[in-house]
Amino acid sequence: MTEKLFSPYQFKGLQLNNRVVMAPMCQYSVTAKDGIPNDWHQVHYVSRAVGGTGLIVIEMTDVDPDGRITDNDLGIWSDEHIPAFTKLVDGIHAYGSKVAIQIAHAGRKAEDAARPVAPSVVTFPGESFNTPHALTTEETQAMVQKFADGVRRAVAAGVDAIELHGAHGYLIHQFHSPLMNHREDEYGQDLSRFGVEIIRAVKKEMPEDMPLIMRISAVEYADGGYDIDHTIEISRAYQAAGVDMFHISSGGEGPSGQRKPGNYPGYQVPFARRFREELNVPVIAVGMLEDSALAQAVIGNGDADLVAVGRGMLRDPYWATHAALELGVSKDKAAIAQPYSRGY
Repeated sequence: MTEKLFSPYQFKGLQLNNRVVMAPMCQYSVTAKDGIPNDWHQVHYVSRAVGGTGLIVIEMTDVDPDGRITDNDLGIWSDEHIPAFTKLVDGIHAYGSKVAIQIAHAGRKAEDAARPVAPSVVTFPGESFNTPHALTTEETQAMVQKFADGVRRAVAAGVDAIELHGAHGYLIHQFHSPLMNHREDEYGQDLSRFGVEIIRAVKKEMPEDMPLIMRISAVEYADGGYDIDHTIEISRAYQAAGVDMFHISSGGEGPSGQRKPGNYPGYQVPFARRFREELNVPVIAVGMLEDSALAQAVIGNGDADLVAVGRGMLRDPYWATHAALELGVSKDKAAIAQPYSRGY
């Protein structure tokens, strides 16, 4: 294959300078607890754009105040959030990066919600989690609309792509997991239904050429959790409903049982490759991929189309620039910001 980490990438209306993605990572920094991005978010994200990142995914942004992991998370449940997100997106765009935003609801993992919601009354393990209320059929349908409204606001703010959070034990994941969904209505009989309805609803709010990404946990690590065969079948339904690209992670549904996450560089890459091959769909690989040679190999081997870097970018806002230089990209093509050029 001729593709490399710093090859351009185009999919639908999304045109990226390179294959480097900043993974969505909660900052827990909304000190006003109103869900609105502040100066921290502006500096945090725009600095990674200065650092040459191709696609920046804004952290988990919730469609309901009680859908936040904590009250210090971002939210997009009101039109009042749009101006601050517009400012943030414009700041990122000014330095050549494209922007996606992760739209989500924490479900039973909403730590600060007095009455979290979930598909079923199954409490997340741990003292900081309250017993959830099982959404009624009507409440579930209303939740679908909240996702659609959140995406409408994100589109108004100028993002280039939408990512739905269907991983790590949050609400969409809860609905498609047999461990967490014990319902007897249509949302229990078809574990993909909630996600499918959200996908169809948000696609109506998106421009036709804007990609819809789904982040999904390929496997669960809790005892009795699902394996990748289950996720592939669920994802076939999600793809048919309108998902254009999958962002492949794993776990998050609860404490690990006999099966443990690898926690070594590249441990999730085989999951990404299987999605790419079986669904014939673009994928983002993630998980301890901050070594530039490894990230390059993931692209060169055809394991994934894009590589997401999380903790590596927390340590180094200019990870993409530094990785490009490590991989032999010339200085004039390594996205070095002009004011910093003398440092290289």
